[in-house]
Amino acid sequence: MGDIMGMMERAKDVLTVRRVFGEPVEREGVTVIPVATVIGGGGGGDMIEPDDKEGSGSGFGFGTFSTGIGVFVIKDGKVSWEPAVNVNLIVLGGQLVGIVSMLALRSIIKSRRERGAGRS
Repeated sequence: MGDIMGMMERAKDVLTVRRVFGEPVEREGVTVIPVATVIGGGGGGDMIEPDDKEGSGSGFGFGTFSTGIGVFVIKDGKVSWEPAVNVNLIVLGGQLVGIVSMLALRSIIKSRRERGAGRS
């Protein structure tokens, strides 16, 4: 049980606001604060067998995912937001739009052919 509590403490340290907002960096009067999305989850378990069976069990799992989403820029007392551009996500979105468009076009062409064949 102590091991699980230690893991929970480490998990708590991972999922803090420090992971979302990075250390500010200042250069030539401009301060930049990096920002990320941090997602985490975990689970655990334990099993107690009756006296006539062997075995015991316990378990715990934890995972995190983080990705940079942009930076706050502080210049001349004004704060602005500069989003990070995820080129992979843009390409994936374009591919999905293309696939949906081709499927819709195929469906339209097929239905027009079937209507045209029914008139003969």
